[in-house]
Parts: sequence; C-alpha cells; structure tokens
Amino acid sequence: MWLSDFEIVLRDRVIECGAVRIEDGLIAEIRDTPVADADISGDGRLLLPGFVDMHGDMIEKEIEPRANVRMPLELGIYDLDKKLAANGVTTAYAALAFTPATYGHVRSVEHTTMMIETLGKMRDELLVDHRVHARFEITFPSAVEVAEKLMAAGALGLISLMDHTPGQGQYRDLEIHTRNMAKARKIDYAAAVEMVKERMAQREAHGDATHVVTGLAELAREKGVSIASHDDDTLEKVSLMHGLGVAISEFPITLEVAAEARRLGLATAMGAPNALRGLSYSGNLSAREAFAAGVLDILASDYHPSAILPAVLALAEIGDGGLPAAVALASANPAAALGLSDRGRIEEGLRADLVIAERGRMPRLRVTIRAGQEVWSDGAVGNRRRVAA
Repeated sequence: MWLSDFEIVLRDRVIECGAVRIEDGLIAEIRDTPVADADISGDGRLLLPGFVDMHGDMIEKEIEPRANVRMPLELGIYDLDKKLAANGVTTAYAALAFTPATYGHVRSVEHTTMMIETLGKMRDELLVDHRVHARFEITFPSAVEVAEKLMAAGALGLISLMDHTPGQGQYRDLEIHTRNMAKARKIDYAAAVEMVKERMAQREAHGDATHVVTGLAELAREKGVSIASHDDDTLEKVSLMHGLGVAISEFPITLEVAAEARRLGLATAMGAPNALRGLSYSGNLSAREAFAAGVLDILASDYHPSAILPAVLALAEIGDGGLPAAVALASANPAAALGLSDRGRIEEGLRADLVIAERGRMPRLRVTIRAGQEVWSDGAVGNRRRVAA
C-alpha cells in the first residue's frame, strides 16, 4: 500500500513531498518523491509516526464520569480506545494508580487490579496497542506485594514511584494546591485546608517509606519493567531515583531538577496540556520552558490526548530542532525510553504506526494507522482505498 504526496517527518529531517510503502504491517520503503496511483493521497498533509503515550490518566474518568456514577468497565475502555485512536495514539500506557484507601474506591487495590486484568483481556480487540503504567503511591503499604503479582503475570509495562503528599512534589505550593482542591471538590477553602492537613498527617503517621520505594525498584529491575519517578522536586530526589535505576523523570518540578535528571541520563517527561497551554496548573515548570532549554524528552497525554498534536506543532516553532525534534517528543523518544525498538519512527523495517494530520489555526488529525491498518479516519483524506497492508 502506497501513501503519497505527504510532508513526511523523519527522525532527523523532513521530506517535503514524498511517499511511504507499507507491506505486512511494516514500513517497506520511503521515497523523497511522490508516486503515481497511491492508495492514499495526502495532498501535502503531514505524515507523522504514531504517538507513543506513556502516561494517560483517562480510564478512571471514562469508568466514573461523575462521582459515584459507575459505568461498565468494558464500555469505558472501548470509549477511551476510540478517543486515543482519534487523537493519533497508536501505543498507550494506561496510568492506573494504587493508593491508600483514603483516595477512594476507583483507586483501590481491587478496582485497579480489575481494570488492569480487563484491559489485558481486551487488548486483541482494541484499536490501539494498550499497555499498563502502574502508579504506586509510596505510602501504600502493600505496593510491593501487589506489584509482584502483576509483574509475575506480565501485566505491567511501566511503574512509577509517586508521593502526592501536600507540601512537596507536585503539591509543594500548598496555597495553589488548596485552592485547586476546593475547586475540584466543590468545597469551600476552609474545608480544603482541613483536607490538606489530614493528608499531611496521614503521611507523617505512615513513617519511612524507603522499604516500599526500594522494594518496588528492585522488583522492577529483576522483571525488566521500566521505572519512572514522579514529580521530582529536589536534586537529592533525582539522585536517589537515579540510584534506584529509574529511567524516566515524570513531571520534574523545576528547570534545575529537569536539567539534573538529564545530566544523570534520565529521560524527562511532561504533559501535552502543559505544553499547549504554556503553563502547569500546579504552578510548576512549564513544558515550553523545559523544551526551549533543551531538557524535555517526552510529551504524554497526561489527562487530555487531543492536546498532543497541537502541542507538538507549537513546540516545533520554538525549539532548535524544528518539526523532527518536536514530533520525537511524542513518538521516538518515549518509544526509546520504554524499550520499544520496533516503533516510534518513520523508518524502513519498523511498524507502520502512522498519523495523517494537517496544520491550521487548530491542527487536525485525519487518519490513524496502526501496524499498516487504518484504525480511525474522519473521512477528510481523499483517494483512499481500504487495502490490506
């Protein structure tokens, strides 16, 4: 199958008007010039590698769209799968959290385990390649035991080490965190203050969490599961995470911390919504600032997959590497950090995971192709024949 008349974004350059041939689900040939009688004609649109999303928090919202309103688990997964495909994500890591009981039922051990098991059973019938990013709160005492069972079953592709205690990490600015909590929970400021105090007291009562952190890291290294840290806010924390074998620093809080993570060899990851808006809702590091400084490696959907494409194109305008460097944030870089050597680039011999998009006041994603098969289209791309790769 030939795709022709595209602006093709490779890892190190852009082909202004070229063509790609797909065979047996792989990229078989790339040309710098268009071909006649192509199966899909791009009319100058962008052809990008499919997005590899290492951190998406969306499943929980699909299952519980409002507080205490539960939808069928399979329905939520089907809906999220379609949304991801429609936004160019061809490989998705569902970020599912294991937290203390005080965080609510949707993040309980039983419910999160059930979501992971259901997602695993449904993988073969979904549009996107779904994997699991298990997020372990270090104040969760059973974290190592739960992780061991899931890793033994081959259910996890990535784990992250989290501490959402107010006063540090993502919530180091207590004033911003308290105001955000009051808005999110629709409570007054005084009630939010009391909730913050309660969370801080629970963390103090829990005591030293070193055994949880080291236990999870040792287990992940033994099983070959990638490890990420979460909300690194000090140089000391980054150094500790590096010593534990962490490969990815998710959402570093300051530019100094992001630079230190990079110096130690960790890939840095931030949210596409942050990059698109130009600021963090928690008042932390701006993804645009990190990218301009050369210390941003990965863009993740975080909680809004439709932000990936416009964020990538926005960053392409401010960085030294142009479009190839910006596109790599959502494709080649996360694939490399997660050990997925078969995808993430438009390159002969790799999986034909591709995205057809176009620029504009608001960029539009038109077609998503996974392993050579069209899995989503809005019908805007002409001269298309549904030909098996």
